[in-house]
Amino acid sequence: MRSAPAAAGRLVSEILEPMKRDFIGKDEVIDLLGLSLVAGENLFILGPPGTAKSALVHSLAARLEGKTFDYLLTRFTEPNELFGPFDIRRLREGELLTNTEGMLPEASLVFLDELLNANSAILNSLLVALNERLFRRGKETRPLAALLFIGASNHLPEDDALKALFDRFLLRVHCDNVPGERLPDVLDAGWRLRTQSPARSTLRFEDLKALQPALATVDLGRIRQPFSELIQRIRHAGISVSDRRAVKLQQVIAASALLCNRFEARLSDLWVIRYIWDTQEQQVVLAGLVNHAVGLEPAAQGDHHRARSSDGPDPESLARDLETISSQLRTPALPESERSYFRDRIGILEGRCQWVQEPAKREWLQQLITEIRSRLPETKLSP
Repeated sequence: MRSAPAAAGRLVSEILEPMKRDFIGKDEVIDLLGLSLVAGENLFILGPPGTAKSALVHSLAARLEGKTFDYLLTRFTEPNELFGPFDIRRLREGELLTNTEGMLPEASLVFLDELLNANSAILNSLLVALNERLFRRGKETRPLAALLFIGASNHLPEDDALKALFDRFLLRVHCDNVPGERLPDVLDAGWRLRTQSPARSTLRFEDLKALQPALATVDLGRIRQPFSELIQRIRHAGISVSDRRAVKLQQVIAASALLCNRFEARLSDLWVIRYIWDTQEQQVVLAGLVNHAVGLEPAAQGDHHRARSSDGPDPESLARDLETISSQLRTPALPESERSYFRDRIGILEGRCQWVQEPAKREWLQQLITEIRSRLPETKLSP
């Protein structure tokens, strides 16, 4: 079990960090994808069309060794489109068995795009698959191989049947267009992705599945009472958290600890509770309650970097952007037009750095900016 953090560390270094370099402004979604993989819990991604929801999942799948299944649901999707048709050969012998080859039951990663288009014909099958990791059809019952289900939609559920489906996704994250000042970086990264295939990792889904037993060895004793009190405050704020969901959230808290190379949970691991909202309005309330709970313990080495990231800009994201600029400035004889562009970009990033909460990280980023500027002399005016 003590080798578990090594696999979690490889997930971060070989999968998540390279994805953050490829997908500008999507660090939060990528961190939640990694967390959900380790915890074995389902993730729902909310966002308008064109915000890279599908591209993120496909990139994750391409980097891991294993079977994946993705499908765009419509109002007319039938169960056999997801789970497979009846096996004709066995049907001739009088047996009703499903041919699941290449279908959802055999996949390690399942992505259901436009999840909330699910109709009543497949709803019950999906509910059982999501909650129990089982496929049932008639007398047939099979365990599913899926380590993670990811659902995506551009809207939240309205009718009760779809709310039950939505409830099977423990964690929810919003994926939106990036701020305008980061659009040039998005365009650059998107252009590169057209011609570069993601590097496949040697990490396999089986390696991540082996982390599941290690979650039970994480000591939650230190945070159980604060966690219980936080859930009570959330309920008092009018946000429903069932006992079942509270119990399952312990799995995600333990996953946060493993990703930080720890076998003991801290208050900082409660950051995951920000992502249990049912409506977008609840996000602000949850962030305030969680930030207060996390803030009761001073920041320490080994905390998850997202524990306090909502307090200001993400310093890791800013550092990556600055390092990208630094590497691009190594090009000899850079034209003045490009130097002007980089000056503008550095100015924008410097403005965001001023809002980084931790003084040491803010000072380090400022030093990096100063070093980059020293290699980018101002334009000399003609006499």
